[in-house]
This record gives sequence, C-alpha cells and structure tokens, in this order.
Amino acid sequence: MSLGTGYFTHRDCWKHEMGRGHPECPQRLDAIEDRLLVTGLDVALQRREATPASMADLELAHGRMHLAALRGLADGLREEIAAGGPTHAQIDPDTSINEHSWDAILVAAGAAIDATDAVMAGELENAFCAVRPPGHHATRTQAMGFCFVNNVAVAARYALERHGLRRVAVVDFDVHHGNGTEDIVAGDERILMCSFYQHPFYPAWDHADAPNLVNLPVPAYTRGMDIRELVDMMWLPRLDAHRPEMIFISAGFDAHREDEMGQLGLVENDYAWITERLVEVARRHAKGRIVSCLEGGYHLGALARSVEAHLRVLAGV
Repeated sequence: MSLGTGYFTHRDCWKHEMGRGHPECPQRLDAIEDRLLVTGLDVALQRREATPASMADLELAHGRMHLAALRGLADGLREEIAAGGPTHAQIDPDTSINEHSWDAILVAAGAAIDATDAVMAGELENAFCAVRPPGHHATRTQAMGFCFVNNVAVAARYALERHGLRRVAVVDFDVHHGNGTEDIVAGDERILMCSFYQHPFYPAWDHADAPNLVNLPVPAYTRGMDIRELVDMMWLPRLDAHRPEMIFISAGFDAHREDEMGQLGLVENDYAWITERLVEVARRHAKGRIVSCLEGGYHLGALARSVEAHLRVLAGV
C-alpha cells in the first residue's frame, strides 16, 4: 500500500514575478491548482506547506558569494522601492527579481528539502513540489534562465550529505538543458544525471562529458515515441546500473507540443509513461522514493494537464 504522495508549495511562490507578460508567471501555479480541484485529484494528495531553506543547506549546491549576492540584490531592491525606485532588479535579459523573490527562492528550495525529509522518514512514498522560481539553469555561481537557486541539486546533495545516502539520480525532462544541475553534479559519481532536451537551443552551454551524465540532445520536432525509445535504451539501463537510493525529477513540461517555448512534441501520455518508468526504477532500488520539482511549462492548459498526468502516476490513481 502506498504511503501517499506529498504536494509541497507555499504562497510566497506566487509573489515572485518578473514583469507583465513574462512567461514564468504566478498563473502557472494557479493553473495547476485549478486542474487538481476540477479533476478531484487534490483529495489524493497530502498537502504540506514548505519551510524556507537554510543558507547552510543552499551552500550544498551553491557558492556562498552567489547566495550573498542574491540576498543583497533583494535587500537593495527593497530599499530602492521604499525610495520610489524601480520594482525589479535585472539579472539577465530574461531573469529579474522583485521584492518578494528572495522569500520565494527560499521556500522553493525549502519545499524540495522538506519533501526529501518526509520521503526519507517514510511519511510519504513520493512528493511533488509545485514551486517557483524554477531551478535547473542555476549554476553553482550564477542565476540565469528564470532560475536563481537549483532546487533539485540542493535536494540531491541534501539527501547525500544530511541523510547519508550513497547514490541518487537526477532526471530532467524539461525542453531546455539543465545546465545548472550539470554544472553542480558533473563528476560527482554519487549522482547520476539523466536528461533529454532540445538542441541546439537555450542555453548555449558546452555540455560536460562526465561519466555520471546521460545527456540526450534531440532535434526540434522530436515526438514522444522517439523520446520513449531513447529513455528505454539510454536512461533505464544506466539507472538500473546506478541503483539510486532516491530519484529527484526536474519536472519541466515545456517539451509539450502545445508549448511555444520549445519545439518538441510530447503530450500528457508521454509524461505519464516516463513517470511510470521512473516509479518502477524507484521501487526496484529506492523503496519508491521520488521527489519531483516543477521546472518549465508555459502553456497553462498543457502544463496543468501534464502535471495532472505526472501526479496520477506518482499517486497511483
């Protein structure tokens, strides 16, 4: 019998926004919440409110200067706003913070940590973190691509360092390459990272060639059945060989065929199929332990339906 699936979020995740018309917007979480309610899936999940991550835990994946710079930028912005200044501070052309962003950053990473604790304690079999900002582009020392702190990388390192696990896996199915996660985990043989992503595409990143990385760059317009074949041939044997004691998912849903952020052709059934394969691996090697964190997904309808498909498999309903 399943111990249940946790659903971790926090209202501070709605308060971070990067300006009118930005695709990484609070309405993404609204769309997911509405879908859970209208389908009745909400009753199958155990809701938990995330707590803020500590600086010590964030430093498992990030440099102290990077974190201090982010916090300093947020503090300086609040002072500027109080003096009638701008409401946002720009980090790159696509990425900015507002006065609430630092609080959202802390609870987004905190959700992944809290979910890891609950799953490791046996309170839950698995968990999904409905959080923003996303994290997989955040490198050890740099915020970029809508991301500031790498939620999944923090949680993976937390499981190893705080819970004493020997092997974990990170699986990333966002349409964009999880360059930040790769930067943090490349060469760490305790962590196997498996990903597919559209290529060439954002970000322009020299893909690492470390033995613990299974990178599957695919061209635009690749369909779901082709992705399934690659997962079967390339991910699953490596995951079974690694025998992860916990699986972390960077769950981006912008590879959906309706999402204009990318040009891949996945649909809800593809996300369900991938999730089923990962649940099977987790049950073989990790007592079912999975923590999944929201990354991309910008077509609100497709995002909501895809998250529903992902959660139905995790919850076994």
